[in-house]
Amino acid sequence: MNLGRSFFKIWSLKVSCSQFLCLSYSQSMNLTTTNWSAPVVWHGTFNEEVLEQYYAKHKITVGLTVFAIGRYIDHYLRKFILSADMFFMVGHKVIIYVLIDDFSRMPWIQLSPLRTIKVFEIKREKRWQDVSMMRMKTISEHVVDHIQREVDFLFCMDVDQVFVRKYGVETLGESVAQLHAYWYKADLIKVPYERSELSEAYIPTGMGDFYYHAAVFGGTPTQVLNIARECLKGIMNDKKNSIEAVWHDESHLNKYFFLHKPAKFLSPEYCWDFTRTDIINIRNIKLSWAKKDYKHLRVKL
Repeated sequence: MNLGRSFFKIWSLKVSCSQFLCLSYSQSMNLTTTNWSAPVVWHGTFNEEVLEQYYAKHKITVGLTVFAIGRYIDHYLRKFILSADMFFMVGHKVIIYVLIDDFSRMPWIQLSPLRTIKVFEIKREKRWQDVSMMRMKTISEHVVDHIQREVDFLFCMDVDQVFVRKYGVETLGESVAQLHAYWYKADLIKVPYERSELSEAYIPTGMGDFYYHAAVFGGTPTQVLNIARECLKGIMNDKKNSIEAVWHDESHLNKYFFLHKPAKFLSPEYCWDFTRTDIINIRNIKLSWAKKDYKHLRVKL
């Protein structure tokens, strides 16, 4: 059974606002549905009890991939896994796939019941930009090799983040995109899409729907595989022509979702930067950015 497609159909029916999901504007006037009827998930726009009953009946397994490379291993990985153990998909089976460039530095962490960690050593790249971009290749390889047979849904996340509240089944869907905390209210003319026509990630000025954050994306394994493969194709074509998109894999992810509309959106509450002060409409943060230390961390590996 394709749970992602099945659930998206249920979500889109709008059968009962009080029972399932209110697809309208919330009291704070945050957008809660797109013009192609894809839900934008904010705190208070879903019925958690109904969703939990639905997914408990189907006995789902959710995968979570995270990359830990170089100094990011010691700086972020333990906190990320411990917070995921506490808040990510509580009550459901979870497999955390850690993709790491030095297996000997993997921290020992005792997980709660229903949680499993699988660790895979990956090739290290010389530049952080290449680490960022080539993760699409690694994701696609692992989905094909084993992930697609092990989970019903899959999230791909950056390691320099921390779960701070329950991150639950309301986030699941066939293809899931994360609205960027810095650009979710910006005019599309101002968002940092790739503007060079020479790049595969090019989006013309005035075009586009939203600006998506590559720190979080997901969906069914089939859809995540499509996302990773298409982004990788664009990245490699750019490399052949000595082109590098302005925001690397994030630029290519934005191009993908421009052409293939996401089935579900996560509001900035699901990936927020606490250093921002304009939080009037941000009421219940689930995942936060860890403190960035690029000068120390982004060195040649």
